[in-house]
Amino acid sequence: MTNRTQVVVIGGGQAGPAAGYHLRRLGPEFAILDAQATPGGAWQHAWDSLRPFSPAAYSSLPGRRMPPQTGQTYPDAQHVVEYLADYEKRYELPVERPVSVVGVHRDGQLVRVETGSGAWHTRAVISATGTWWRPFLPAVPGQAAFGGRRLHTAEYRSPADFAGQRVIVVGGGNSLAQIAADLAYDTDLTWVTQRPPRFLADDIDGPALFDVATARRRALDEGRTDTGGVASLGDIAAVPPVREARDRGCACCPPTWSTAATAPCPSTATPSNGSGCSCWTTSRSRAARSARWSRSAFPRSP
Repeated sequence: MTNRTQVVVIGGGQAGPAAGYHLRRLGPEFAILDAQATPGGAWQHAWDSLRPFSPAAYSSLPGRRMPPQTGQTYPDAQHVVEYLADYEKRYELPVERPVSVVGVHRDGQLVRVETGSGAWHTRAVISATGTWWRPFLPAVPGQAAFGGRRLHTAEYRSPADFAGQRVIVVGGGNSLAQIAADLAYDTDLTWVTQRPPRFLADDIDGPALFDVATARRRALDEGRTDTGGVASLGDIAAVPPVREARDRGCACCPPTWSTAATAPCPSTATPSNGSGCSCWTTSRSRAARSARWSRSAFPRSP
């Protein structure tokens, strides 16, 4: 079966519905194709303790503010899922699910979108797939010597799965920092990164980051000096769990991945067994730059 519409949006997590909001206002006929059976995108599959690094009002999609979650400054993943489901209903977005896209091809003056349940002919395609569904585990020297479990952020759920084990977490972004904070209490934890992680100041979160990003965009548009934007402030938002782990001085140690594969972690905790695990939050672009990893830690606040 072949369907026809003016615009096809691939992905129904966050960016897809946001694009749908603007398409609804502009007027073209469109369809959102989502591989998931229910609304919520990757948020419905994330680890238990995941939080946005912005308060609810600053985690909203266009047109409708995310309501606050009672008793929480930073909403949990289930609250985000419920908001996204409500957003679809409010704007009556034409989401087709579950529909898996397997190819996009030029077809004369149109574009043909191939799916597992038929094709769509359209004049334009918006890709809103995100990166969650294609986790990347890079090949690094020394990995053959590591005999434990190796998994990506997309597979992590709870620190209870690793209690009493030696765990190495690899990467230097927000996801890694939240997972490292999650694991800092009941595991023998090691955190390795390509460069020392840069924590944002405690009073910097989503609202301030949006202001900084907007100021940079305006400066560039007006031909003024580049302020550096968000990247000039740091990489990791100090959400409460990360801040707590940092203030407790939870540290990690091996200087390179090759030594981390065999070196004992100098934590004061004693693992209850000899098993181990490495959890990766790497992307293809960053992992391809270097297979060497540097010492990292949750630095104490001044």
